[in-house]
Amino acid sequence: MAAPIIDRVIGWISPQAALSRHFARQRLQRAYEAASPRDSYRPRRAGASANADHQADASALRSKARALVQNVPYMRAGLDALVSYTVGTGILPRSTSQQQGQRLNDLFAAWSKVCDAGGLLDFHGLVAAAYRAMEQDGEVLVRLRTRRPEDRLPVPLQLQLLEIDWLDTTRTVAESGSLSTVVNGIEYGPRGQVEAYYLWDQHPGDTTLKRGLRTQSTRVPASSIIHLFNPERPGQGRGFSRFAPVIARVRDLQLYEDAELARKNQEARLGVIYTGDASELENPALGAAPNPAQAKQTGDLGELPSGSILGLPAGGNITVVEPKAAPGYVEYVKHQLHIIAAGIGVPYEMLTGDMREVNFSSARVRLLQFRQAVEQMRWLLLIPKLIEPIWRAFVDAAYLAQLIQRREDYAVDYSAPKWDYVNPEQDVKADLLEVSAGLCSLSEKLRQRGYKPDDVFNEMQQDFQKLRDRDLLDILMFLQKGTTMDAAAASEERAASARAREATDAALERIAADVRAMMGRTTEVNVHNAPPAVSVTNEVPLPEVRIDNHVPAAKVDVHVQPTPVTVEAPNVRVEAPSVTVEAPQVTVAPQIDVAAPVVHVSTPARKTEGTVVRDAAGRIVSTTTVETDITPQRGPQ
Repeated sequence: MAAPIIDRVIGWISPQAALSRHFARQRLQRAYEAASPRDSYRPRRAGASANADHQADASALRSKARALVQNVPYMRAGLDALVSYTVGTGILPRSTSQQQGQRLNDLFAAWSKVCDAGGLLDFHGLVAAAYRAMEQDGEVLVRLRTRRPEDRLPVPLQLQLLEIDWLDTTRTVAESGSLSTVVNGIEYGPRGQVEAYYLWDQHPGDTTLKRGLRTQSTRVPASSIIHLFNPERPGQGRGFSRFAPVIARVRDLQLYEDAELARKNQEARLGVIYTGDASELENPALGAAPNPAQAKQTGDLGELPSGSILGLPAGGNITVVEPKAAPGYVEYVKHQLHIIAAGIGVPYEMLTGDMREVNFSSARVRLLQFRQAVEQMRWLLLIPKLIEPIWRAFVDAAYLAQLIQRREDYAVDYSAPKWDYVNPEQDVKADLLEVSAGLCSLSEKLRQRGYKPDDVFNEMQQDFQKLRDRDLLDILMFLQKGTTMDAAAASEERAASARAREATDAALERIAADVRAMMGRTTEVNVHNAPPAVSVTNEVPLPEVRIDNHVPAAKVDVHVQPTPVTVEAPNVRVEAPSVTVEAPQVTVAPQIDVAAPVVHVSTPARKTEGTVVRDAAGRIVSTTTVETDITPQRGPQ
């Protein structure tokens, strides 16, 4: 673009000044188009703090969100999906204290059934109700109520769930003579910490005589209040409803659906316009108005009958009105529901129940994203901001009631509900492959399912021990594999294995004795051996074969005492036992389980004779070793 005339004149007089004007003009241009002054979009209350926005809008948003949940089915379905996935059947705290962990867990199990001050819910139901209120209203209050010993509670503490309406939001002042400030009913200290809440004596929406007589709120210390909300902005002291971004869109969609319903009602009706003298319509089958004067005044000639042959006066004209259907209703509603589902943060299928256009892969990908959001909500907000403070208050109350010995024993772990598998067979196989490849531990997989690894392992050990004690393990194996081993065969196999070990030990002892006799001196002989290598040829994987013996190739360490002499140790070698593995009949299935093979171990018997030649001085000149196989010969097996 050509420079303006004034810039060219300045450039002719002072090129430096012209360059300065040029670069200054470039800096005025916007890098972001949305920041251009030509953009007509103007945000409301630009620059306001989160607390200022809450004070102005939160009450209206909360009322509209409640109305939508109460009257719009898919809004209720979206909230139900959030609660069922985030809380589910309950997030259970478990004490990990080494001294009094079991005591605390037993107390909590008994207390959780009566922890609700209203007597309506148990602990897990109260957590679900608190989370539901937080998502719908934006925030919720839980008041810690200490009780007396005569109330006969397992722990003298109860929880009172309060809607955020109990908070006196009209109180926003600076306390005289104090450094504290009250904003939207919350008192903040000089460092910004919450010190107290101002609560009404009852719900402000109740229309009772007590409410009309007293309108003053009461200061409640922050140590007795759990304020649950999602602080999305720094410095935010109150919460906004999750439905705030979609309230206007849902309202517009409801208006559109009402208009479509009225249009559909008109489409289903067939109308007739008659042009002529209405007083001449005397046929009673036409359903004409009984008063011709009134018919002329209102234009209503009655209802249109069906299945009749009508006679009309001459000179009259009839025009049939048949409204045409307007297409695109379903597509538009589905598009809007996709946007609403994205604004709430739940999958479209959970919001509407419509699974017609979903395949397995797309549903799985979206479900994984939704689960990640749920995990974030659990471990970054719900557990640290609600369940953790309740647990600490529970431990304090148990200590003050002298039910436990140590007070600051807050060590705790949480068990969240496990995820159900989309495809159980494929998911379990994938978990097994990760464990077998070393990419994940078995304990981690159990934790991902919501189980405690130590509890699972201990329970498995106890179960198998009970099965062995009651002789039910073989029956269980039969039910799983379709084959079993009777007690006599199992006993014979164990006896054969014991005989093989005894024969091997005896053979090694004979070898050591022969070497001592051959040396003719006090000798310490140690025979070391390694388990034999077993070669099994089969087309299917066999179970692990363990052979307890002390053969094959023996290594002889000879230590001669008392005089040091040079000993040329004989080359003593024992052949490896022959191992015959009879492979069972195996049916190959996705998971192959093979019965244990029968192993026969035959140890060869060897006789070793040695001859030592000495010179005149008594020194050993040579040694001769003769090995003889004395194994009895047997016929074909």
